[in-house]
Amino acid sequence: MSSDIREHWLDHGIPDAVVDRMAAFEAEWGGLLLPPAPHYEGGPKMFRSDSPEMDSAGDWWFAAGDQRASVSYGFFIGPRGEFGIEDGRRRVVLHESVAGWVESLALVYRAGHWASEITMVRGAVVDELDLSDLEPFPEVAGASDTWWRGGEKVMAIYRGRAQLFNDPELQVAAVYDGIVEAPIYLDY
Repeated sequence: MSSDIREHWLDHGIPDAVVDRMAAFEAEWGGLLLPPAPHYEGGPKMFRSDSPEMDSAGDWWFAAGDQRASVSYGFFIGPRGEFGIEDGRRRVVLHESVAGWVESLALVYRAGHWASEITMVRGAVVDELDLSDLEPFPEVAGASDTWWRGGEKVMAIYRGRAQLFNDPELQVAAVYDGIVEAPIYLDY
């Protein structure tokens, strides 16, 4: 974060600690061009901090980057580094960390490449999915959006928009079946 931008936020009454968090986010993630996410209308196109706001609890959130498409919500970084969405009235944490969002994007492409079958489930049926033989991917740091694995199956469950808009019909799950260990390629 340049000293001019830093001064801009400080001059607008943003606390030093919040500006420091924004600068740390910029140093680690700023400018990272992201692949399109299959949900959330593609997600943010590129990470960049902007528009810090204080919520009613006194916690500061800031924008994570511009949306890829015109949607009624934005992407935010929370006071403890959470990655989430907000619509101006409510916020929902998707992942407990920015790295969790990035890991979930990587899993979409990896699971989609190796699965022999992909099934999409929408609405209230998502709540009926059996996760008992699956374990969560800890790298995803899932909050409202989670990833599960077990045997030859990987499952992604997206509840963020459903929670933000209080509409269970917006839940989506992707079930990736037939994933076997990826072959090892050796270059000689």
